[in-house]
Amino acid sequence: MTAINLAVWGDPIDHSRSPDLHAAAYAVLGLDWNYGRRQVGTANFAGAFEGLDASWRGLSLTMPLKELAFAAAVSRDRHAALTGAVNTLRFGADGPRGFNTDVGGLGRALRRQGIDGVGTARIVGAGATAASALVTLVDLGATQIEIAARAPQKAAALVALGDELEVKVSVRELAADAGSAMPEQVDVTIGTLPGGTVLAEPISAALAARGGALLDVGYSPWPSALATQWQAQGRAAASGISMLVEQALLQVRIFVAGDPAAELENEDAALKAMRAAVSLDEDAELTQG
Repeated sequence: MTAINLAVWGDPIDHSRSPDLHAAAYAVLGLDWNYGRRQVGTANFAGAFEGLDASWRGLSLTMPLKELAFAAAVSRDRHAALTGAVNTLRFGADGPRGFNTDVGGLGRALRRQGIDGVGTARIVGAGATAASALVTLVDLGATQIEIAARAPQKAAALVALGDELEVKVSVRELAADAGSAMPEQVDVTIGTLPGGTVLAEPISAALAARGGALLDVGYSPWPSALATQWQAQGRAAASGISMLVEQALLQVRIFVAGDPAAELENEDAALKAMRAAVSLDEDAELTQG
């Protein structure tokens, strides 16, 4: 029997929980597949990609490879096309197909928190994950989205994406004195800042006061500096570990069935095993100060 290989690539990669998540899922599904990790950066992506043989079924991609994976794909799903980012490649006879499961994973994580619809929202940060957050919020019905960014000029592409999706996107600068200008109230906030980022307390306090529920895509360290401010004000704050699990489940669907919308047989048990693999339980998933 020919081995089936999968892996997550990125740089850095040692911190990735993807091998734990995928191994847990395939064990429940009765699939003897190999899922590893490999440190691959932008400089050696092309060589590593060309070196894959027929035993490879697909790849999970993390930073800084999502744009390169987008370019390598022969086709892309709607979420990948909108965001310009591919975090999943599924190999086939016609070439690698590209998917962005971050969008679906974020949506599923928000729904687990009881957030089934959004009217107004804020995204903190304007980096690569912000585009996925914006598409997620639009899919959930958001009509007004504010981007709160330390470098507002980086949000230009997000404003353009909002125009394409016919949703109003405004930009707020996270300047040192931003706490003096209280932001508008929103239903939900998605934090997309890199792990370990600390905003000035007046800024984070103002965001928390008018930010609704928080889903911070970061999960290490936890609570994040942003979540700490939410909790200090007695507001709900959820870790991105739930998003990580949910987007990985969509990757499993892709690797097994070729379709992120195709629910798998025994999927509930697989998801339960994945959550256990990262010590995620219902009580710990949503915290409130």
